[in-house]
Amino acid sequence: MFFASDNTSGAPPEIMAALVRANEGYQRSYGGDALMAEVQARIRDLFDAPEAVVHLVATGTAANALALALFCPPWGAVFCHRHAHVAEDECGAPEFYTAGAKLVLVDGTHGRMAPEALEKAVVRTGTSVHDVQRGMLTVTNVTEAGTVYAPADVAALTALARAHGLPCHMDGARFANALVATGATPAEMTWKAGIDVLSFGGTKNGLLGVEAVVIFDPARAWEFELRRKRAGHLFSKHRYLSAQFAAYLDDGLWLRLAEAANRSAARLAQGLAALPGAGLTHPVQANMVFGWFPADGHARARAAGAAYNDLPGAQPGAVRLVCSWCTTDADVDRFLTLISG
Repeated sequence: MFFASDNTSGAPPEIMAALVRANEGYQRSYGGDALMAEVQARIRDLFDAPEAVVHLVATGTAANALALALFCPPWGAVFCHRHAHVAEDECGAPEFYTAGAKLVLVDGTHGRMAPEALEKAVVRTGTSVHDVQRGMLTVTNVTEAGTVYAPADVAALTALARAHGLPCHMDGARFANALVATGATPAEMTWKAGIDVLSFGGTKNGLLGVEAVVIFDPARAWEFELRRKRAGHLFSKHRYLSAQFAAYLDDGLWLRLAEAANRSAARLAQGLAALPGAGLTHPVQANMVFGWFPADGHARARAAGAAYNDLPGAQPGAVRLVCSWCTTDADVDRFLTLISG
């Protein structure tokens, strides 16, 4: 009953087997391995983006911060949701890697930026030399509230940004979960909806540690390579990153893993919503459940070894529960039995 984070899961056997295969013999270093060329070709095909350039890093923070630095100058504003991961969970990395860009926080319910709030934030930014200037937009999908932007929602935000000349980034740490939830294609969710650069997550969906940065304008790719190297995020034994992502994409594994996590969260949410004295804080659209339940349920769950996150300062008994690719129906059902008494 581990619902603390999808980061707490192990890796699927397909990923471990791919690493064992990659460990045989010799491969070129620093991204020159044959598997990396395969990863780029397959992502280009998946996204219907034959000129996209793909680079791998080991963490979501590196993917986000380097992607933002690629498009936003030090005097620029990065417009993001008030509770976006880049704002609350990356220890100032976006500001550090952009050499000082300012995060401008935008409101919106259930973790999603409201277009009218974004418009107001952009309009009142960069009106004189004394202000931080307009830099770029970043959208988190799945959001930090577990909700999802459909392609039309993304396009509404990017249209506002582009009207003011702003490039657009998507933090897709749970990108697969968002696609499964909406039924969208990778292209529909990204460049067709106005996204210039994507952090394509793998770690939260079962990989040991690798994220892809997908740059849809190849003219920006060389600068990203330089920034990645300068930041210390270019792996010498890069084949171990490539092997993970190649196996992730093989035969739709990445989507099947996300489907399993989303199904578990839906089962958990349905059970939680039906309990007396319990409820849901946000709509459950992917693999995260935000809700609350009584104190005696907490005591029983904790005593039985359940792992999950309390939300201090929110409604009494409020929690965040995250399902992973390997969460089972038995895990969910036992947890619900414990908290229901």
